[in-house]
Amino acid sequence: MIYRVRHVTTYAYEASVASARCVLRLTPADLPGQERLFSEVRLSPKARVSQETCFFGARLTHASIDVPHRELRIEARSRVRVSRAVPTPPARDPGFETVRATAAESRQRGAHAPVHALFPSQGVPIHPEITAFAQASFPAGAGVFAGAADMMTRIRDDFAYAPGETHVATPTLDAFQARAGVCQDFAHVMIAGLRGLGLPARYVSGYLRTIPPEGEERLVGADATHAWVDVWCGPDLGWIGFDPTNALLVGPDHIVLAFGRDYSDVSPVDGVVVSSGGQSLTVSVDVAPEAAPAA
Repeated sequence: MIYRVRHVTTYAYEASVASARCVLRLTPADLPGQERLFSEVRLSPKARVSQETCFFGARLTHASIDVPHRELRIEARSRVRVSRAVPTPPARDPGFETVRATAAESRQRGAHAPVHALFPSQGVPIHPEITAFAQASFPAGAGVFAGAADMMTRIRDDFAYAPGETHVATPTLDAFQARAGVCQDFAHVMIAGLRGLGLPARYVSGYLRTIPPEGEERLVGADATHAWVDVWCGPDLGWIGFDPTNALLVGPDHIVLAFGRDYSDVSPVDGVVVSSGGQSLTVSVDVAPEAAPAA
């Protein structure tokens, strides 16, 4: 399947902004099962732009704006071929204790090494409460794939999807105790629980496109930026994606932008502005198959 993605972010400022510096992570990744065919990022007002690739492989766009402005519009367009299949439960699901020991002993240090997703991070500290919640999905001898799938489903069933209840800086423990939040919170909770058990888990940002059955609503996260969790299931199975917001295994309807230790590693738009007063933010995302007309 080839998708066309259009992602527009608009900041409106109460007072004129003298200058701005931004880091954008809005270019889909090149990964097994996903190929970027085209991408571009446009800013208004015009900006000086440079690009680089971060340690985890995300394509970063650095933008500098030195003209006064009251609005910043960022438009990212891309074409992406996604060929990954929905994973099936493995015939041999390694025990989570074995995976935990293998991860702790691994000497790999590359971008996809489990060690980078094994320890607490800025946005995902370890909390005993969340570890205990995760432990219920991993009784002694449980398979790592089965345990992660169970935890993913429990988060979807036990937590309320409630935009506005949390914000981008809400601590993971607060969202866990409230049993409410959005996809970022659910991903952070799942990661915190898995890491508390010694299992590598990383944060993934991207998009989700769905086709709902007739008469049913689209899945939460459709036509919006989305977040889910990659779990390292041992050297044979590798990284497998779990979407706790929708209790879905990651397949052809998920488009990866970037992955990292937590949201702070993959924020789509980050930066600073020189100004006073407040700002408002609007985001519009359209994900459409190649055969369908773009919005």
